[in-house]
This record gives sequence, C-alpha cells and structure tokens, in this order.
Amino acid sequence: MHDDEAEHRLPRSVVPRRYQLRIEPDLEAFRFSGSEQVAVEVVEPVDEVVLNAADLAVSDAWLTDPTGRRIDAEIRLDPAAERLALVLSATLEPGEATVHLSFTGVLNDKLAGFYRSVYTDEHGDERVIATTQMEATDARRVFPCWDEPDRKATFAVTLVVAEGLLAVSNAGIVAEAPTGDGRVAVSFAETIPMSTYLVALVVGPLEATDPIDVDGVALRVVHVPGKGHLAPFALEVGAFCLRWFGDYYGISYPGDKCDLVALPDFAFGAMENFGAITFREQVLLVDPEAVAQAELQRVADVVAHELAHMWFGDLVTMRWWNGLWLNEAFATFMEVAAVDAFRPEWRRWDAFATERAAAFGTDSLASTRPIEYPVRSPEEAEGMFDVLTYQKGASVLRMLEQYLGTERFRAGIRRYLAERQYTNAETTDLWDAIEAATDEPVRRIMDAWIFQGGYPLVGAEPSDGGLRLDQRRFVFAGADDAPPTSWPVPLLASAAGAPPIRVLLDGPSTHVGLEEQPVVVNAGGHGFYRVRYAPELLASLRRSLDRLAPVERALLVDDTWAAVLAGDTPAPSFLELAEAFADEDDRTVWATLVAPLGTLDHLLDEPGRERFGTWVDALVAPALARLGWEVTPGDDEPTRALRGIVIAAAGTLGAAAEVRAQARRVHDDYLAGSNVDPDVAAAALAVVAASGTTDDYEVVHRRAMTSPSPQEAMRYLYALARFPDPDLARRTLAMTLSEEVRTQNAPYLVMRVLGTRDVGPLAWKFLEANWEAVNRRFPDNAIPVMLGGITALSEPALAARVEAFLDDHPVPQGARTISQHRERLRVNLALRAREVGRVVDWLDAAGRR
Repeated sequence: MHDDEAEHRLPRSVVPRRYQLRIEPDLEAFRFSGSEQVAVEVVEPVDEVVLNAADLAVSDAWLTDPTGRRIDAEIRLDPAAERLALVLSATLEPGEATVHLSFTGVLNDKLAGFYRSVYTDEHGDERVIATTQMEATDARRVFPCWDEPDRKATFAVTLVVAEGLLAVSNAGIVAEAPTGDGRVAVSFAETIPMSTYLVALVVGPLEATDPIDVDGVALRVVHVPGKGHLAPFALEVGAFCLRWFGDYYGISYPGDKCDLVALPDFAFGAMENFGAITFREQVLLVDPEAVAQAELQRVADVVAHELAHMWFGDLVTMRWWNGLWLNEAFATFMEVAAVDAFRPEWRRWDAFATERAAAFGTDSLASTRPIEYPVRSPEEAEGMFDVLTYQKGASVLRMLEQYLGTERFRAGIRRYLAERQYTNAETTDLWDAIEAATDEPVRRIMDAWIFQGGYPLVGAEPSDGGLRLDQRRFVFAGADDAPPTSWPVPLLASAAGAPPIRVLLDGPSTHVGLEEQPVVVNAGGHGFYRVRYAPELLASLRRSLDRLAPVERALLVDDTWAAVLAGDTPAPSFLELAEAFADEDDRTVWATLVAPLGTLDHLLDEPGRERFGTWVDALVAPALARLGWEVTPGDDEPTRALRGIVIAAAGTLGAAAEVRAQARRVHDDYLAGSNVDPDVAAAALAVVAASGTTDDYEVVHRRAMTSPSPQEAMRYLYALARFPDPDLARRTLAMTLSEEVRTQNAPYLVMRVLGTRDVGPLAWKFLEANWEAVNRRFPDNAIPVMLGGITALSEPALAARVEAFLDDHPVPQGARTISQHRERLRVNLALRAREVGRVVDWLDAAGRR
C-alpha cells in the first residue's frame, strides 16, 4: 500500500461483522436521525476505533466488550479526512465488541448519500422521497461505517417512517410496529455479507407492483403512483435475467426478493444495491410500443446490467476501487450477453461493436489509463467510473471469450464466482480461475490489457505465401506523446470466408499461413484492436463486402476513420470508402458510418458544408428510398432502427429541403396522435430541432415538460439542445440552473449544447459565467461528463480559452477524465487544420465528376 493511499484507508485493527441500523427520516424537515450497534472483531488491543463519517453530527458514542462492560468514547471528527475517531476511556482487548453510536444528518439535494427526490402528484402537490446513493464513498454520509469495499458485513435495518409511506431496503420486511406517534418501525431481514456502498434505503409516497415469483425470488417494481402500467417490460426482462444469470453462473440469486425502484431524481443510470436496485425512471419504466428501439434496448440493458451485479459486484466484490473493472466490466459484458439471449433478433453483440467507439476514442490518447491502476483517494475512486472501466473492460472480456470459446470462458467464470462468493477478489483471482478451467496462459495474455493503457494497431500484409502481422500502439494525431507499447494480441483471423483460426501475436510480428483473399484479421469483429491492411488486402475486402459479417463491415469503416484521426489516411479516402456502402442495409454499419460524417459536418464552414450536404444526400438516397418513412410488413426491430438512423442523417447532415419538409410533416402527425413509428418520430424530431424556429421550440419544450413517457420526455428535453438559434440556446442553458430541469438531467443538457455546431461557443460562455452556480447545483460526478462537450469546440481561439479556464478551475473528482477531454480537443484541432481543406478540394472535384 502506498503511503498516500494509506492516508485514505482505515486501520485494520477493528473489523465490522454486523450492523444493526435504525434510521428515522423526516421528509418535511429534510433531516434524518439514526442509531447503530455494530458488532466488531478486535484483532489487537486498541485505544481508539477509527471509522468513516462525513456530513454527520455524531453523539452518544460508547462500546461494550463481551462481558457487557461499557467503555465510554470521546468523539473526534475529522471532516477533511471524512473520519470519526472514538477515543476510548479504556483499552479494548482482542475479541468481540459492539460499537454504539447515534447521529443526525441532512436529506440533501445533491443526489448522493441520503438525499431527497421530488415529484408532483395528480393534485399538483410536491411529494418528497428519501433515498440513497452510496457508491463510491457516500455510505459514510448516511451512517458512520467502515466505508471500504472489503469491509463486508451483514446489515439489519429498521426504518421509522410516517404511516402510509412505503419503505424499501435490501432485504424483505420481517416486522412492522406502530411507534404510537403516527409512524411505523419497519424492520428488514438481515442481508448477506456485503459492502457498505450497497446499502439501500428508500422511503416515500410510492407504490409497488404485485410481486412475481421467479423461482422463489419475489420480483417487483417500485414506482411513483400512476406509473405501474409502465413496469411490465422491466419485470419481463428482470425475470428472464434472474433465471438466465443463475444458469450461466451456476449459482442461484442469493436472496429471496429483488425490488427494482424507479426514482424521479437519480445521478447515475442505476445502482446495484443488493435486493433494492435503484434506477432513473427512463431506464426502467417504459411502454414498449411507444419508444424507439434504442430506448427500449436501453431499458433492457440497464436492468440486465444491474441484475448481473447481484453476482459480479455484490456476491463477489472487488477488494479495492482499483479493481472496479471486476464489477463494472463484467456487468457490462453480461448485460449484452443476457439481452442477446433475451431478444436474439436485436443482434445485441453487433450493436456492442459500435458502442466501443467511446472506449477506443479515449484509449487512443496519451492521457488514457490502464483499466486497473492505483486508486488512493475518494476523488480517484469517483474517476474510475468511465468508458475504460465499462466499455473497454467489457470489450477485452469479449475478446478473451471469443478467443477461448464461450463454454470454456463460462467454466472459468463459474469457478471464479464459486471460489470467491460472499468475499472480495482481485484480478489475479479471476485469471487463476479461468486458467484452471481452460489450461490457457490467460494471465500472460491479459495482464497487459488490464495494466497497460492503450491498444494496438495490427498491420497485415502479404508475405511468403501467407500473411505478416505486426503491431504498434495506436495514437491519434495531435495527441500528446505516448510511450511505445506492445500486447499479446489474441487474434481470430479468417481467409475467403473459412472458419477463423486462433493467432497469438505475442511480439512485434508473426507469420500466419493465410493466403486466400479476402483476409479478415479481426474475424467476428470482437478484438479490441485496429487493423491496417496493405493496399491489396484492403482492395480485396472492398470488392467482397457482401462476404463480410455486418460487424466486420462496420469495423472496416471504423478502422478507416480511425486512420484519418491518426493522420495515416486522408479524410477523402474515408469518403470514397463510404460511397461503397450506398447499398448497405445493416443498422450497425450505418451507425458506424454516420458518426464520422457528423464530425466532418461540424468542422466544415460554408460553402464547403453545403457541398458536403449535397454529397450526403447522394450517399443516403438509395437507403432512404428502400426504407421509406413508414414501417412495412416484415420489418424487424433493427430495420426500424436503421430507418431512423438514415432519416436523421439525411435531415441533419444532408442538404435536401424535401427531407426536412417531410420530417416536419411526420412530426406534426406524431404530435397530432397519428400512428407514427417511434424510430421515425425520434428521427423527425431531430431533424425539426436542427433547423427549428421559435414556434418549434415552444412545441418541443412543452412536450418535454408534459410527456407522461419517461423516454419521450428525455427525447424532447435533449432535442432542445439541437436548436441553432442563439436566443433559444440561451433559454435552454438558463433552464439548467432552474427547477424547470431536474438536477440529474441538467449536466447532460449542457453537454449537448456544447456539442451543437452553431451554439457550442455560446454554451462555453455560459459555463464561464456560471461556473460556481453550476458546481453548486449539478452532481459532482456529472461535471466531468458534462465537460465532454468541450471536445467539439475546435476553433483555435476558443479552444485556447477553454484550456486556460480549465487550468484555473480544476475539478478534482474528474482530473484524469478532463485531461482526456482536453487532449481530444487538441486532436480535433489538428483534424480541422489537416483535413478541412482536403475535404473541400475533394468535394469540388467530386462535384465535377
């Protein structure tokens, strides 16, 4: 343990075993009081007991030893260190003891610790919910505790609540006793051994669906009154996942109930509290017939992700925050696997290939980090919740699974969970289990992927009747200097459509006996690396697009655009490749293709931007003509999603006035109640907003504020960021500091305005002028995410201003993430300087062809 890490870690002399908590929230005064008796094991004589506490007033502290002797304690709080020291009146000898504490705190409005969430009921009255969000280090804001993930203990919770309110915690209710003052003491069963950050307390004017029995587990959805009709899909997904995960892991769900709790205010998407999972409403409550396919998939993804955590994260927990990937990467991997099994027609693994783009983007910077690296302070722990932990971590797991084979990989996972259940684990424990199950050198292959930042660019060229493969670290042009690195690369490669072969590129280069073409080096598309094909190999692939799987075609597009960002390929070469996909009919490929086109549209000025729009019109016209604007019999959900992608691209990147006019007609029909496919409606909204008037803004704003659908409300709220009029943008930004926009949504709305071409600079001026107000109102963990929008501010003078401001206004809880945003901004500056002229010249030449 590093010395500076030790400053933030508690002494190991006293070990908690069981918490008995009594919490009394006051939803009118926005305060709570509590008491606890913590059974501990004393491993060496101590004169003080040190635990974590923050933002609490602690009183009545004493201990009892096994004889019942009372030992009084002086309370010493250290707010800076978030610690509570109990200085004892007598030495506490080794053995069992009990810590007794009383405390009070505030139900805050920062969406962390014990906080208040509000909604307006059918009578127009504001109602208050008290709820918790503990991860990473906020359990100490609710009750004094040993707030470290490897200090697992059981919890017996009692909530004293006003009559008529619903109380939820991790375990089932075992007793309800009136207190004689209009309140009820609701006692819950003792939990499994778990970390403090998984404790959940929810109290408020809420309702719950009737529980459904999932092989002995009572599953229900908790929601605000009037929204129970939006719960069935989540229950369907939840029931499927509980059974599917139990089978996959070989371990049944380790509890007898599981509540899925929808909250009006929630900083994250959801939180895996054991047995009482909390969610934002829009990722749990849904009408499947009224949302776009991506919105419905998002609900399934989040429910599956959180239920996967009941095993990966709750049953087996990382030992310390450096190993967070063991929780989050696995939950991300398992969410995709479960949803792919739940709805095979969605082809969920195909979509995952495009979702890796954010991880690839961050990992292409010098300021990237390893998936696992030392974490010392609470601020550094908060910084671990990023695309590298989630998406890159899940991607390298998928790569390993495909290399080993799904059943062999699964055998290793089962062994890992069986060996580590109810305890904590480190990365080495995972590798040991998979190696034992597969007899493969997993540690030697995978350690580099976990403990090194970055990823390889694999080069492929014909050589000696086969294929020469080499590797070097991939870095964007304009990024900071990055040290050269290599990896043992577990490849799957195929030739001429034959089954793929396994290749371990364990060094600078290797030779592979693949001669026939086309050759696909990342066969199946699930390796976390990029491929640079020699010209003749690339030409063969372009002639054989119909022989490639959709993910392989998508990766050909994505790797080519990455080469543009690296300065290895000019942007016109990417546009020429894009023209080869005019007849493409796959959602994944089009999603991969459209994103770079949006980047170029953002960088171009007139008249080049208008010519680019005309070129986009020609590119998308065949697909738009095939798909049309209406669902046809036989359309599956990916086809409906594709239709939305193509319409949005045509209307926001293209120049055709008739597309924008049709989008406006479709949007009007949708608002009038006509039966418009939700994917088409969402695309039409994007098109209308991107060129919208003040009247359009009023319509969109009204729908955002009044829609009964959580997903539609978010769709319309975020559409406000697309309006290019500066006055409307100012109005949107001002809303984020008012009660008109929930605190949970405000940072993401600002991020979207920052990324809007015409008004992004205005959004930055808003942040400069309102920095203190933004930091007071927005959740701390959302500030770094919000600042992701700065990467689009690639005009040189403005970029310099952004950099200078961030130098003077550090954000400790997101220091590394913000350094990555700043480096990506410099990459985009270099891209603008290098490629805009080339693209304009190419468009001029293309117009003359």
